[in-house]
Amino acid sequence: MSNQSKLEKVQNALTGVNGLKVYHYWRYSVNPPYCIWQEDSSTGIQTDNHKGEMGLSGSIHYFTLTEYDANVDNIQTALNAVENLYWALNSVQYEDDTNLIHHEWRFTILG
Repeated sequence: MSNQSKLEKVQNALTGVNGLKVYHYWRYSVNPPYCIWQEDSSTGIQTDNHKGEMGLSGSIHYFTLTEYDANVDNIQTALNAVENLYWALNSVQYEDDTNLIHHEWRFTILG
C-alpha cells in the first residue's frame, strides 16, 4: 500500500466526522473547534534483513472551547473504524493564551 493510500485513510476517517473542520499540517484562520493532523515519521517491521512492512506515524490535534466536547469521542470512533490504524490519546491540555482545550492523539498506520 502506498504512503498516499495510508494517509488518505486517516484523512477520510477525520473528514467523515460530521461537521468537523479538518486541516492537514496547518489551519486557515478559522474559529474553533477544528482538527489538524500530520504525518511526521515512519516505522516498520524488519523481516529477513529488509523492511517487511512500512508504516507512517503522526499526530492529530483537536482544539475546542467546549469541555467534554462530543467530537473527542467521534474522532476516536472514526479512528477505530480504520483497519491497521493504531492510535493513543497522548495528552489533553488547556491553553491559557487561547482558552482552548487541546486534545492530541498519536497514530501509526500500517499497510
